[in-house]
Amino acid sequence: MEEERFLTPGKVQEDSSIKSLRPKNLGEYIGQSKIRRRLSIAIEAAKVRQEALDHVLLAGPPGLGKTTLAHIIANELGSEIYVTSGPVIEKQGDLAAILTGLERDDVLFIDEIHRLNRTVEEILYSAMEDFQLDIMIGKGPSARSIRLDLNPFTLVGATTRSGFIGAPLRNRFGMILEMEFYPDKDLKQIIIRSAALLGTSIREDAAILLARRSRGTPRIANRLLRRVRDISTVEGGKEITVDTVQSAMTLLSIDEEGLDSMDKRLLSVLIESYNGGPAGVKAIAASIGIEPETISEVYEPFLLQNGFLVRTNRGRMVTEKAYRHLGFPFESRNSPLWNYIDQREEDED
Repeated sequence: MEEERFLTPGKVQEDSSIKSLRPKNLGEYIGQSKIRRRLSIAIEAAKVRQEALDHVLLAGPPGLGKTTLAHIIANELGSEIYVTSGPVIEKQGDLAAILTGLERDDVLFIDEIHRLNRTVEEILYSAMEDFQLDIMIGKGPSARSIRLDLNPFTLVGATTRSGFIGAPLRNRFGMILEMEFYPDKDLKQIIIRSAALLGTSIREDAAILLARRSRGTPRIANRLLRRVRDISTVEGGKEITVDTVQSAMTLLSIDEEGLDSMDKRLLSVLIESYNGGPAGVKAIAASIGIEPETISEVYEPFLLQNGFLVRTNRGRMVTEKAYRHLGFPFESRNSPLWNYIDQREEDED
């Protein structure tokens, strides 16, 4: 059975209390500067033309602010937002009921849009392209199709797995925005802003230290901030200091690279059981008792981004950085990683 991780970028129960920290407009939103610029121009143009904003697909790992951006888009347009998710919409009739209930220029936000049933997805094609809905009435020889006009609306889809979205649906989005992990300087600003909203203060050096442990993810940064604030409150501190942050990280078993016990366990299993790799994701999952999808969607993005892991066509492999960080000896020229690098260089030549 999988244990709940504090550093999971996905939503957990306590995140419901973090909603108050969400920015309400693009001016308050920190980070993702290129995306903010594109959205700002597109929204302003849609207002000038008095048209619905082009449909928007937000793609990227969990916790980067896709849901927040969807609400900001609605706020900037001055429109209502209807929120649902791919797994919730089971039948065509469910989606048809939502679409026919939208007012002009409303925003429909579908989280995990890659998990839409294909038959349900099909009715989105004409709805997105022509603002019309084709519905089949009856069954058998007496069945007939009717077409309903819809109010112009904007669909905002969010996905952590954009490759799972079929071309017919993808091609109907006017803007496809790929969100990236946040640099420490942006996370520092988010942490300082959130601390103020939570009624506490944090020193800049403490905010930088906390940002470095936040895995490039605002959701994790805000979650860590709340735990650090708890320690500061108990200790009677007037502001959050570096010592407060270090105490909290020790308590939560989060090291200076932002790795927790589950990250280290995954890397250690690869080193000790598979000689550093390559190993398939199913084999790794079986060794540590979690689902393969959890490894690929939750653990891997951060480990890949920060150079602890590489993914090859033969499986996952641990890097020298991971060996050194975990205290394992690294025999460079005998390592399977070096064999992989040598083979790749030969292939390129």
